Amino acid sequence: MKREAILEYYIQNGEILSTKNQDMMNLRGQQAIYEVIRVIDGIALYFEEHMDRMRKSAEILGHGIHKSDTEIFQEIQELIKVNNSPDLNIKLLCSDLDQKNQAFILYFVESHYPTEEVYQKGIHTILFQSERENPNAKVVNQNLRERVQQAIKAEGAYEALLVNHEQYITEGSRSNIFFVKGNQLITAPPGDVLLGVTRMRIMKVCKKLGIAVKENLLHVDDLLQLDGAFMTGTSVNVMPIRSIDSRVYDSSHHSLIQKIHEGYEEDMKAYIEMRKARD
Repeated sequence: MKREAILEYYIQNGEILSTKNQDMMNLRGQQAIYEVIRVIDGIALYFEEHMDRMRKSAEILGHGIHKSDTEIFQEIQELIKVNNSPDLNIKLLCSDLDQKNQAFILYFVESHYPTEEVYQKGIHTILFQSERENPNAKVVNQNLRERVQQAIKAEGAYEALLVNHEQYITEGSRSNIFFVKGNQLITAPPGDVLLGVTRMRIMKVCKKLGIAVKENLLHVDDLLQLDGAFMTGTSVNVMPIRSIDSRVYDSSHHSLIQKIHEGYEEDMKAYIEMRKARD
């Protein structure tokens, strides 16, 4: 496994360990599921939704997670505390799903958050032919990750949009994608993509704002008919897409995308305040 844990400590099966000894990370199983949660002001953002999705990932693979949400939440709080409360992303990893003694590991990972300049400019994306075997399960797939990263680097892109064998766009390699056509959003239906936590929150924000969302796959041939697009994810929130291959959009200045971006920012702030008041 790549030595990706950063800062001083990580937690494995409830035990606080030094990241200097990452070889102790025990990942014997063939299948491993994971979640990445953003920490802001000491709060694990949207913890409940992340745990719900992680458990669903395990269920899709025919297994369950043995730890309770309460235990996992307490370990997250301990990890934040022993590492001096950084505002970074935490990775939750569960392997040996078919074993009685599962390995459950939590650690901080390198986290990159876009600057305001990037939001104002928008990002360049590329199309990438690939389909996930279990689109609704967040499973470790190192091979796909490496191939996508090579393509992204070669094209100087920020993200890759996955395209299936019928030439429909499903999702980003590490994000969900929304397209804007008129006053309507288009995004892939639940059965075809990993249902990102940010995606789910965006759907709620759109409902609150009265913005229509159509859950349909978009064909590559329809890209020229769009008015804009954006990606969503744990680290990027609502990120305008400036271009998809050679197709260019003025997404950063689209009023609908700006409205959704502001609505999501407000949603995050409300959640953080709610958790602080509760905890």
